[in-house]
Amino acid sequence: MTPPDTDLSAHILRGLHDLANLVALESVSAQGRMLSETADAVQALLEAEDFTVTMHPGQVAPVLLAEAGDGPFTLLIYNHYDVQPEDPADLWESPPFELTERGGRLYGRGASDDKGEFTSRLAGLRALRERHGGRLPLKVKWLLEGEEEVGSPSLEHFVEAHAADLKADGVWWEFGSITPEGRPVLYAGLKGIICLELRCRVAASDLHSSNGAVVDNPLYRLSRAVASLRDEVGRVTIPGFFDDIRAETQADLNAIKALPGHGEALMTGYSVTQPLGTPPEYHHRLNLMPVVNVNGFHGGYGGPGSKTVLPAEGMVKLDFRLVPDQDPAKIVGLLRAHLDAQGLGDIEIVELESHEHPSRSDLNSPFVRTAARVAEQVHGHAPLLNPSSGGSGPMYPFMQHVGAPVIAMGIGNPTGRVHAPNENILRRDFESGVRFALEFMDALAKE
Repeated sequence: MTPPDTDLSAHILRGLHDLANLVALESVSAQGRMLSETADAVQALLEAEDFTVTMHPGQVAPVLLAEAGDGPFTLLIYNHYDVQPEDPADLWESPPFELTERGGRLYGRGASDDKGEFTSRLAGLRALRERHGGRLPLKVKWLLEGEEEVGSPSLEHFVEAHAADLKADGVWWEFGSITPEGRPVLYAGLKGIICLELRCRVAASDLHSSNGAVVDNPLYRLSRAVASLRDEVGRVTIPGFFDDIRAETQADLNAIKALPGHGEALMTGYSVTQPLGTPPEYHHRLNLMPVVNVNGFHGGYGGPGSKTVLPAEGMVKLDFRLVPDQDPAKIVGLLRAHLDAQGLGDIEIVELESHEHPSRSDLNSPFVRTAARVAEQVHGHAPLLNPSSGGSGPMYPFMQHVGAPVIAMGIGNPTGRVHAPNENILRRDFESGVRFALEFMDALAKE
């Protein structure tokens, strides 16, 4: 743990200055805004710390690969420099691309996701170098992309093609959070994801609803399809869906058992009226259970009053959240076979953004255990170690091609409004993030 007389204030202030400069760059990947400018700025920050940086073209934005230091342990850090659009801009209480402090919070697009994570880690690395007389006592490789917010279309191919360059003993993932009580929340995996549309058309144009006696309704057919995908407690009912799932380890189950509560903050904070499963199942379902979600149901008339119309077409948006070792391509094939078996072969399946495989590290890995121990030392509270996040991201290529354990630990907070107006971090969490970066890298160098 950082000695009591270690003053990190200069590194923290410099990190916040870096963050303000990066927030000012409107690196919105969905709209192609200021991506090359932000990549250049990130490259300059890394080169100032003696990193050798190479920039590679991506489908949307450059991928940066940097390397510095030397030692028995090699740490690969993954971050991204792109952000979500600021819309709706009128809901921001301060300019979205201007880092603004209010009430101990720092507001701005990317303040949390993911520029705050990057700059806090870079500040910790500076402090580590200072502690060791100007040198880095471990090898640090840093991969930063500008396409994460649009599904990382270039990343899997890049990681596979540069696997030798990325070889490492452990991977520090791009996010994590801290509870209001100050407990660090760590994740050792991510669920996979498939995003799809189901489309159904029954005629060349809308019809008078009197024809419903002789023409089927696309919304009814889509409703049948959706209703056939899961049961009343949320378990997916597609035949073969669970066949390939990796068995849960005892370490996974022990970690789930150690997590406190049953999701009370979520249930009360959002006034949930239809929870799924019993309260004791909450963490198990969130970490280890695959699900299908209906994101939107579209078609027909939705304006005021009535319109007696039989729609010509309709569409449903779905996402599947998968667990190891479910394969996205196989799941799409199982869905197709399932719809055909229901007499719904006319419903078209349209695959959307790049699919992402699920991934999960061994909780008994020394790398994971070191992260948990250091997090407890820095924060003064036992960490909440989750086998998996309920969310998804491009973690699988790293585990598949680099072959190293992965841990996510960062500076987010439950009311950080990531992807929404007034995205924020707590200043205290940024400061503790700098301390964690320093102590985590120092511990890896020593162990």
